[in-house]
Amino acid sequence: MGRIHVCSLAKVPDMVRRTGSRTLVTLIDEGTPVPRPHPITPDRHLLVVISDIVKELDGHILASDAHVGELLAFVKQWDRTHPMLIHCYAGVSRSTAAAFIAACALSPRRDEDEIAQAIRRNSPTATPNARLVSIADSMLGRDGRMAAAVERIGRGRDCYEGVPFALDLH
Repeated sequence: MGRIHVCSLAKVPDMVRRTGSRTLVTLIDEGTPVPRPHPITPDRHLLVVISDIVKELDGHILASDAHVGELLAFVKQWDRTHPMLIHCYAGVSRSTAAAFIAACALSPRRDEDEIAQAIRRNSPTATPNARLVSIADSMLGRDGRMAAAVERIGRGRDCYEGVPFALDLH
């Protein structure tokens, strides 16, 4: 089956320990130090350097097709024997978008609204990055359904750090 966990950068070491994750996805601003916790090996850690923005902004890195393509390729080769942990700085936007994207990619017949609603139930703070979702929606041939599902769950509760959550794959 498979399970994806989502958290902030600050919670990564504890979440790896508690969940038994052996695969890690990091979506983070350029220059942010991200120590790789034991037992995550370099080949099981994807680092995607992007800013948490949805349109061009000087001094920031806007997510592109290449970034999302790299994420999709990485999650599709995950063997699912151990949970995957996805994080960004706060565990609110980039990581929740990546978890949504991974679930849509790995469960192609699963309804987008069902996945988005599961994210909302499990984390009141989740606010998936609309740009990442829109790019993945197109790449996965979901015809706007991913973007619409994320729009329907709306913005999560304001916070400094997101509520960690798990998302089961079906």
